[in-house]
Parts: sequence; C-alpha cells; structure tokens
Amino acid sequence: MNSNKLFYILVGIIVIAVFITIVLILRNIGGGGSTPVKLEFWGVFDDRNAFDKVITDFKAQNSNIDIEYRMFTFEQYEQGFVNALAAGTGPDVLMIHNTWLPKHGDKFLPLPPDVPDKKNPFTIQSFKDQFVDVAYQDLVYNNTQIYGMPLYVDTLGLYYNKDLFNSAGITRPPQTWEEVNADVRLLTRTDQSGNIIQSGFSLGTARNINRSTDILMGMMIQSGVQMTSADQHSATFGSGIDGQHVGEIAVQYYTDFANPRNPNYSWNDSQHYSIDAFTEGTLAMMVGYVHNSQVIRSKAPRLNFAVAPMPQASLNDIRNFANYWAVAVTSKSAHPVEAWKFVNYLASREGVTTYLNATKRPSARRDLIDLQRNDPDLGVFAVQALSARSWYQADNIVIETIFADMIDDVNFNRLPIRDAVSRAESRVTVLMQK
Repeated sequence: MNSNKLFYILVGIIVIAVFITIVLILRNIGGGGSTPVKLEFWGVFDDRNAFDKVITDFKAQNSNIDIEYRMFTFEQYEQGFVNALAAGTGPDVLMIHNTWLPKHGDKFLPLPPDVPDKKNPFTIQSFKDQFVDVAYQDLVYNNTQIYGMPLYVDTLGLYYNKDLFNSAGITRPPQTWEEVNADVRLLTRTDQSGNIIQSGFSLGTARNINRSTDILMGMMIQSGVQMTSADQHSATFGSGIDGQHVGEIAVQYYTDFANPRNPNYSWNDSQHYSIDAFTEGTLAMMVGYVHNSQVIRSKAPRLNFAVAPMPQASLNDIRNFANYWAVAVTSKSAHPVEAWKFVNYLASREGVTTYLNATKRPSARRDLIDLQRNDPDLGVFAVQALSARSWYQADNIVIETIFADMIDDVNFNRLPIRDAVSRAESRVTVLMQK
C-alpha cells in the first residue's frame, strides 16, 4: 500500500470519528443523554389532552426520553398503583393526592439533589419561593425532602344563584358566616307543611352534599381547631382551645342547617344532591371546587350564577380548605433522574402554564396567580390558594367516612355533639397509630 492511499484512509477515519463525536455531543446537549428512556406516567381526572403539549415540549428538549401517559378512573386509581408497584410493574411518574404522603410516602422517591442539574439544583428554598404555602406543608417531609410538585391548588368557593339573590334583595354574596346566617333566612322558603321548596344553603348533612366532609373540615380549620397533635400521633379536633371546644362548635354550626328547630334550617336528607338542586334553581348557595363550574354549565347552561370567596369565620385571618393533586416519582422507577427531570419541567412556569391552559385549574405557582386573578372562573380560586390550609390525614378516604358518620350521628340523634366528636376523634387517632 502506497503512502498516499494510507494517508487518505487515515484522514477518512479521522473525519468519521470527528463526525460521530460531534453527533454524540449534540445529542447529549439537546436530549440530556443518548440512552433511550421510556417513562410511564399515571394520572386521574386529566385526560391525555391535558399533557400532550407539555410532553411534546419536554421531548423537544430531551429527545432520548419518551413519556407514555395513562389515565385511570378515580375508583381504580389508588389501589391500582399500589398493586402495580407491589408487582414491579408500576409507573415511573404519577399524580398523588395532597394527603397521601402519610399513607404512601414509602412508595415515592424524594427529589435528588442534582435535579434539574448540578449547577442549578432545585432546593427547599426554591420550592418555598415558587409555590403556595400549603404545597410545602403537604409535599415536603421534615423540611428537607421534596416528595412531589404541585401543578395546581384547588379550594372551596361559594357558588350562588344571582337571580335568587336579586329576588331576595341581597346585593352581594356573604363574606362571613354571620352574613350567611342573615342571607339564608331571606333565601329559604318552605310550604305550608314545612317542606323546603327553596333552600338558602346546602349545609348540614353528609350524604347529599358534594364534598360535605371537606366543608366541615374547612369550618374547623377556620375556627382555629388543631386537627392533630404536634407529633401527629393523635387527632385533637375535639380538644378545647382557651376553654372552648371549638371543634364541637363547628360541628354544631354545620348541622344546625339541617335542624328544623334552628333559624338556619335550610337543608335536609330529602333534598336533591346539592349540585343537582343548584342546577335546578332551587338552591341559592352551595360550596364547591373550581371544576364544579363546568358541571353546572353542562347541566344548566342558562343558569345565572357566580362564584365568590368562601365565607370566613374572620376576615382578619383568611383560611381556605385545599384539595388537589401533585406529581411524584415512584420508588420503583428504573429511571428516577429522568423521571424527576420530567416532573420538574412539568411544574416549571413553562410546563405548568401549558397544563393550566388545557385544564382551567388555579395555579399553585405564585408567579402565575396574578395572571389568573381577574379570570371570571379561576380568579377566586387562584387567590384563595395563597390562604389554603390542609391537615395531616393518615388515610383520607377512611377519614372522610369517619366525618360523614359524625355528621349523621348528630343529625339522627344517635349521639350528643360532644360524644359524636369524641368518637370521631378516637377513630382517627386509632387510624394514625396503626
């Protein structure tokens, strides 16, 4: 082989090697690594359309990471992911309820210290700065580990029928529970037999009011009730505060709306389900979350209604009840760094804006709340996220049943108020100590 031919072969080898090197470098820069990774993402309530664009945008920046989203029904979801993880077939990324850390914390992987990258890690302070306070309370363990990223925070708001308010001469929705008392007496109508034919407010019962137990918990929190002990080993919502059993007072006030002997009587177990009664035009006020607006419009497109802030025990100390879902990474994920990279992008301003536009939900990010403040559907809920509160629940589904039973114990005269609250408190404590 002559020297010229050898020279050209060596040059060709060098050119090919340089080309391959450049391609690999470019792939690493654009895609975060050349090894293909497939992440499975599970969710509930949100269909594929909620995440299509944000997944596409993430893929454009991380070409080696594929995301497959699966939506489940609420009834299937929780036990489904628990069984899947136990079988080693679960998702990498999933939506978690804001109360799930006490119940399922061992199934989630906290944020690694070098995500999104070593030069710009996401810290506890970053979380505090970016998200509303309740998200820190629910998703950060022991002030040191981030277990989930919130995409939104929903709270209870006051839905009211403007036509019924106008007919009763009421110029604005009530801001406090004292104002609620006055308005309910103007808005509630009964027939000659004492049957309610127009209800002022759907409060007082457990089974025919949408999220009745959330409403009662919210009333307790507004009243200053300490729902659990500081060490979170026992329930304390029946304990006294400054000589008053505030939890009992909240239960008494709530159930008074279903007591025919009380001036606030405006509801009972024979009424239609609260959302149905509201869409039928026979209910002046109901409490609900942001998604209820879409339900009401689909059932009664001509109903003249609006949403106002949740009535408060004190306008000097605004407290709202939070109920929302966040995104987490499972402890069984084979690709935890890539999974958290996706979660971090999804909760970023860029990623979550796409999600919020698709789902019409109130932001958990502080820097987006002002953008939603004047939205006729989202504004109330976006602002209320700033004052949202939650509490440590060992099992939210079981506790919901316990609170519903407590309401029924009072309404059906099975137990006096104090005994009903004490029984519920004991049942929650047993649950916490398992």
